[in-house]
Amino acid sequence: MCERIVLVVAVTLVTISFVGDCTAKIAPDFIHPCNTTEPACLIKATRDAIPEFAKGIPSLGVPSLDPFVIDELPIQLPGIKVTFREGKASGLRKCEVLNVEAFLEKNIFNLQVKCNITIKGKYTAVGRLLLFPINGEGESKIKIINSIIGLNIKTKYYKDSEGRDHFGIKSFKHTFDYGERIIYTITNLFKGNPELSNTVLQFLNENWRVVTEEFGQPVVDYALNVTISTAKQFFDAVPIDELLYVPIPSY
Repeated sequence: MCERIVLVVAVTLVTISFVGDCTAKIAPDFIHPCNTTEPACLIKATRDAIPEFAKGIPSLGVPSLDPFVIDELPIQLPGIKVTFREGKASGLRKCEVLNVEAFLEKNIFNLQVKCNITIKGKYTAVGRLLLFPINGEGESKIKIINSIIGLNIKTKYYKDSEGRDHFGIKSFKHTFDYGERIIYTITNLFKGNPELSNTVLQFLNENWRVVTEEFGQPVVDYALNVTISTAKQFFDAVPIDELLYVPIPSY
């Protein structure tokens, strides 16, 4: 009799464990789903989520966005080739959420944030930047102050192997305003000539907007592609009903 009771208890516990695993909440606790698609709720939910989301969610295979690593980023522009290596970008977890809009029927999601971003790493540069011949190799730090980033995302819906609905990202467009100021700290722009290096660095900082518009786009594209890729991994892991308590359109 005792053995039978133990067996029943064991089977019951295994069953409870199995059911619990099947129905367990996947989304982290910092995700606060809205009962509406009104911007006010979506903005608050996004503000609540960003600081923790940016750290990464290892249990879901979602990598860190703050910092995120730039192993190597070659930038080929007319007259100059720049390569960033062993870089890290930080600051995304402190971005200020300005607006969030979700149009479920139209499969459109809009996000606008204001961010201070710092990029550090090694670099090599050969060629000509604006008026100056460049032949440099050293350390670089780029600080972007109060940039405004806008994302227009075309979404889709799909079911996983268990029949649960998920968000997908079909495509996206972005806008990027470089903000109030960009500060460059770059060593050894001219190998063996620190005085000329400092002169050119001063020129870069005094004319930061022109300089950034010249070569900044590949860096922005890289960062946003990393962000979108990370979001896709998250949406693949977490079903819609744990992200938004609003019925989605039939599809």
